[in-house]
Amino acid sequence: MFRGRAATIEADRAVSDRLLSVAGDGEPAVRVWQPHRQLAFGRRDCRLEGYDTAREIARERGFSPIERGVGGRAVAYDGETTLAFARADPVADFRRGTDERYEQATATLERALAELGLEPRRGEPPETFCPGTHSLSVATTDSSERKVVGIAQRVRQDAALTAGIVLVEADDEFVGTLEAVYDALGVGFDPETVGSVAGSGGPTDPDTVRATIEAELVSDATATVEPVPDRLESP
Repeated sequence: MFRGRAATIEADRAVSDRLLSVAGDGEPAVRVWQPHRQLAFGRRDCRLEGYDTAREIARERGFSPIERGVGGRAVAYDGETTLAFARADPVADFRRGTDERYEQATATLERALAELGLEPRRGEPPETFCPGTHSLSVATTDSSERKVVGIAQRVRQDAALTAGIVLVEADDEFVGTLEAVYDALGVGFDPETVGSVAGSGGPTDPDTVRATIEAELVSDATATVEPVPDRLESP
C-alpha cells in the first residue's frame, strides 16, 4: 500500500505506474490520496474543438491542465478535498475480469460511503462530470441525485488498475471551474449534479474519508505501507 503524495504532478502520476508494476509481479497494490490541484482531461476531450480554450480556462483558475490515460471526460482535483483511489491487481488473462473488478470496486466504495454515514446509489444523474457507467450518487432532500464517486479501469497484459475520484467537498469555485471547462468543450454539464461526502452529511475531513476508503480497499489483507517519496521515476 502506498501512502502520501509526491512533490509534483508528474512524479505523483508515476506512482500509479509503480502500482501496476507491483501488481504485475503478482501482488495487489492500493493507494488513496489527495492529488495536486489539477484538471485532468480524458482522451475524448483532447479531440474537441474547444480543448485548447478549456485548458486555458483551467490554467487561469489555478488548475494545472493534464491529460490522463484512464477514464472519460474531464475531472478536477482541488489539491485538498478531492481524493483519488486506486487498486492494482495481477491479471492472468487481460481479456477477462473487467466486470468483476468494476463490481468489486463499486461494492467497496459503497461500503466506505455507508461507513461514513451516506446512503450511496449506483448510477449518476444526466449531464454530470466525467459521465460513466460506474458511478455512485447520493440523494438530496428534493429526491434528486448528485454524483460523488466515479470509477474507471486501465488494463494491461499482466495487471489492471481500477481507480476513481471521490469528492469530499465541492465548493462554488470547484463546480464553477468544471462548468466553464465543460462549456468550452461543448459537453453538456449540470452543476447541480455535483455532490460531495460533506454535502451529504458525511465528514468534512479528507483524512477520515481517505482512511475509511483505504481500509475497505485493503479489506482483510495484511498491508505493508510504503510512503510515497518526493520523486519517483516511472519504471
